Amino acid sequence: MTKTLISIGAWALLGWIIGAWLGVSTGWAVFSLGLLAMVLTSGLQLSRIARWVKDIDQPPPPSVGPWDEILAPIYRKLRKDKQEIDHLNHHVDGIMLAAEALPDGALTLDDSMQLTWCNQMASDHIGLNLEKDRSHSILNILRAPEFARYAQQETWPAPLLLHLNTDDQDKTLLVQLTRYGVGQYLLVTRDVTQVEKLETTRKDFVANVSHELRTPLTVLSGFLETLRDMPPESFSEEQKHRYHTLMLEQAHRMQAIVADLLTLSTLESSPGAQGESVRMSQVIHTALQQSRVLSNDQHVFVEHITEDLCVTGSATELASAISNLLTNAIRYTPKDGTITVSWYLTEDGHACYSVQDTGIGIASQDIPRLTERFYRVDRGRSRATGGTGLGLAITKHVAMRHNAELRIQSRFGAGSLFSLVFPPARVASSE
Repeated sequence: MTKTLISIGAWALLGWIIGAWLGVSTGWAVFSLGLLAMVLTSGLQLSRIARWVKDIDQPPPPSVGPWDEILAPIYRKLRKDKQEIDHLNHHVDGIMLAAEALPDGALTLDDSMQLTWCNQMASDHIGLNLEKDRSHSILNILRAPEFARYAQQETWPAPLLLHLNTDDQDKTLLVQLTRYGVGQYLLVTRDVTQVEKLETTRKDFVANVSHELRTPLTVLSGFLETLRDMPPESFSEEQKHRYHTLMLEQAHRMQAIVADLLTLSTLESSPGAQGESVRMSQVIHTALQQSRVLSNDQHVFVEHITEDLCVTGSATELASAISNLLTNAIRYTPKDGTITVSWYLTEDGHACYSVQDTGIGIASQDIPRLTERFYRVDRGRSRATGGTGLGLAITKHVAMRHNAELRIQSRFGAGSLFSLVFPPARVASSE
């Protein structure tokens, strides 16, 4: 405004000077032309300002006369606001990235329990699509009666354990609903499927150990009570010998179970086996000698063993796995059956130790569970032959510690083939 008044004053002064020199009419004409020039200039400046208003992110036009004093602070304020908005957007992006990186699922709901946002983990947990499911009620997305009852509570002091089936997979989710903001809700989901499976496995393991130890303990306590309560002269030497033999067998059985449990514990708690080069042919020949004694010459053994093929690892652990497979073959192969032991290098550079028998075989539904602790296809036969139910579990752990794979092929009534396949990185020659 000051510049405008100064410009008008300058034109008026110029008009007065020219009017005093050339006449009043000429002075007024000059003053009028000056005002007209000012109006035209102002119109041009306004048109430039109008074009700038359409894209205010750009700097304002320079030299727009009296408008400079108005536009400059406006542009500075716009630029400061834009910087603050960019800064806030950067923080929001960081928060969203952090929410996406959460190991738990997170969903936001409005006051009507309709979905407004969720991270990828929540999509995986519940099997939803944010674009399609946005603005849909969470009660229609999670169709579980127990969740509907949980969500309709006034408060949610404890999480809910929810069992779902999404994409033909059973999942167990721990969900927690809470309020935040004004009329908004946050639903947090955590996948506890593996935790629940581990807890079930732990409970089964404790129950199985108790069951396996209860039988020999019952036999021992029964014989000891009998020997204590009956007069010594009521037993013949033959009966005493028989009782002592049976008690010793049960004690040995408990010792075997405890020894295998300690072996499993050691395998699970210690780091992977690195070790040194193990000449497997020597380990296999030693295991075969022990197996022939266990067989008592009731089976035919066939050997196909590559003598100079070695494996990097722990000789003690490998010997345990090799003996376990041979022992199982002897226990489940009838008299005069054939047990074929092989140790060779495959065409793709893997080393394979296999034990094939002509025994009773295994039904297909039992094969996936063979490496579970205390799992037996035939409980009575396994116990009668001295099995603890832990041999294949130990073998599987030894295989895992040597980066190997335990393969099982069998057909009920037609024998079985157990193989330990070692990767090329573990294979070496005796040289």
